[in-house]
Amino acid sequence: MKRIVLFLLTNLAILVVLSLICSVLGVDRYLTQRGLNLPMLLAFAAVMGMGGSFISLLMSKWIAKMSTGAEVITQPRSAAEAWLLATVEREARAAGIGVPEVAVYQAPEPNAFATGASKNNALVAVSSGLLQNMTQEEIEAVLGHEVSHVANGDMVTLTLIQGVLNTFVFFLAHVIGYVVDSAMRRDNDRGGAGFGYYITVMVAQLVLGVLATLIVCAFSRWREFHADAGGARLAGKRKMIAALERLKALHEPSTLPQNMAAFGIAGGVRDLFATHPPLEQRIARLQQAQ
Repeated sequence: MKRIVLFLLTNLAILVVLSLICSVLGVDRYLTQRGLNLPMLLAFAAVMGMGGSFISLLMSKWIAKMSTGAEVITQPRSAAEAWLLATVEREARAAGIGVPEVAVYQAPEPNAFATGASKNNALVAVSSGLLQNMTQEEIEAVLGHEVSHVANGDMVTLTLIQGVLNTFVFFLAHVIGYVVDSAMRRDNDRGGAGFGYYITVMVAQLVLGVLATLIVCAFSRWREFHADAGGARLAGKRKMIAALERLKALHEPSTLPQNMAAFGIAGGVRDLFATHPPLEQRIARLQQAQ
């Protein structure tokens, strides 16, 4: 979950900064001074949308380390750290990718994530809670799951999807803003963007951004099944199922951490914003696999 949440937050922050820069430079006024220039708006939206998404990807490792306080293991200080490095290296080579950096961050909840700009420039991080609450076999399966995310190119694919969605959000928000602003203007008003345009664009970007997030979360849930299958191939099906069952036991609804409950692991509309499918579904899918 952390991989997706960090990416979405970084992407949002970069888009806000880029939007402010464009407003200061008067890009919106240029686009609307003689009526809305749709071809130029689409080009502008594509540059902003894809650019913001790829900047988020390039910054993903740095943001992950800074936000979680993850410490990359360079020289193992214990047998556990040496085992972590050796396991990730073995699974990465089996998956045909470069060996990712391996890091540990302090957090009580059992969690792990993988991020990075490419298959050969990635980071796999695990929480201290995961190391304390799971067996080596279960951790091996979790690491295989994260290595599979890297091998499957999920971050790059996510970036492309987010970039396309950003483009449409920018484009449609500005079109809606122009239409609303035009309807509010008097006949003798001069061309160019008015106050209503900027307010409407901001509101439209927020609403459309939420809808775009639903698509990103749906993609994330779909890729989790593939990463589970990859973890089963790298560590063994029995170990992967055991790891998911352990997570299920640790994440019962009554004890679910608040930051995970906010993303709707179970129940109602919140499921639409979940970045992972319910653990029951993931376990069942693996059990049914040949």
